[in-house]
Amino acid sequence: MTEIHGRCEPGFAAVREAFARNFDEGREHGASVTVYQRGRPVVDLWGGRAGEHDGWRRDTVTLLASATKGLVAAAAMLLVDRGRLDLDTPIAEYWPEFAAAGKADIPLRWVLGHRSGVVAVDPPLTLPDLEKHAAVSDALAAARPAWRPGRAHGYHCLTMGWLVGEVIRRVTGLSVQRFFAAEIAAPLGLDLHIGLPAGWEGRLAALVPPTEAQLLQGRADPALAGLNRAICDPASLFHRSTFGTVAVAGNPLAALNLPQAEIPSCGGTGNAAGLARMYAALVSEVEGVRLLRPETADRARTVEASGMDLVLRCRTSYGRGFLLPGGPMWPGDCSPTAFGHPGVTGVFAYADPDHELGFAYVPNRMTELIEGGADRVRRLVEATHRCAAG
Repeated sequence: MTEIHGRCEPGFAAVREAFARNFDEGREHGASVTVYQRGRPVVDLWGGRAGEHDGWRRDTVTLLASATKGLVAAAAMLLVDRGRLDLDTPIAEYWPEFAAAGKADIPLRWVLGHRSGVVAVDPPLTLPDLEKHAAVSDALAAARPAWRPGRAHGYHCLTMGWLVGEVIRRVTGLSVQRFFAAEIAAPLGLDLHIGLPAGWEGRLAALVPPTEAQLLQGRADPALAGLNRAICDPASLFHRSTFGTVAVAGNPLAALNLPQAEIPSCGGTGNAAGLARMYAALVSEVEGVRLLRPETADRARTVEASGMDLVLRCRTSYGRGFLLPGGPMWPGDCSPTAFGHPGVTGVFAYADPDHELGFAYVPNRMTELIEGGADRVRRLVEATHRCAAG
């Protein structure tokens, strides 16, 4: 039996039970889960191992992978809330070089909603390129959309963070990393960062990848059959937007350990306590800080795209930078007003304005979607929803 640490209010006991059950059934290695409601923490739990010999602590952090996009989206919507950015303004008005290759009329909301078609660059970026802001922005400015912008949608695996980050830099003079740190993380006291801060190496949990048998099991999942075929097809948009966009042997996520590189689509680090607190502050006041007005939070979760995703080859729904409920990428039943983001490292976090919730789950055993299904996080999401609604 794995010892579960932390606290959980009686009204959310079902979340603790679901968390403990994941460990009891051998589904977890190490993990944390945090839930805020109406601006205060009601669940803050952790357990298991962060490494071969290290126990999981409250301040243990992990790589967030694509859950980092939620941080970028929060930064962009904060600037929308302040009137510094406009969702309908063409990106080229902020970033004139972006108008090349038929991109002059792409508004910010098409990038946030994965509709711009700018999902890949050619030739691919090298590791030295990733350390140079100008090399990345020049490659994106020259990129050609993979489909007619606005006519379809497909997950901007790596490009979304760089594109939105460049717009933020043009408007504020700060990188998205520095803007997020100053305007969101600092006021809320968050253990969240776009990149890997110096000195955090000892707090970083070691990822536990799936076994070969688990990968084969996932390939048989009919809900993700299209994605699994795309992963293996070098001509697919998925392949072009990941392995074909960053020239890193084996896996583009290998670049996440570059301290000089800013990879805002997937290079974040943090923990459940920080993620849940950020999402809570998008829809409620947390110790005097509310990031978005209610009408701006509504705009963040407004459907921008829904249906067959040309990159992931399954049904997805996106708001303005956030994933919305529906389709195999969103685990479990919850409020239809929820918005959040998952990551391939197993992370999942969301806000629920109906119940003023911020939820985050951060494990170091990678997502079960790779293996087919998502029982660990589904149990937690559905238990949280029942407790909040009850």
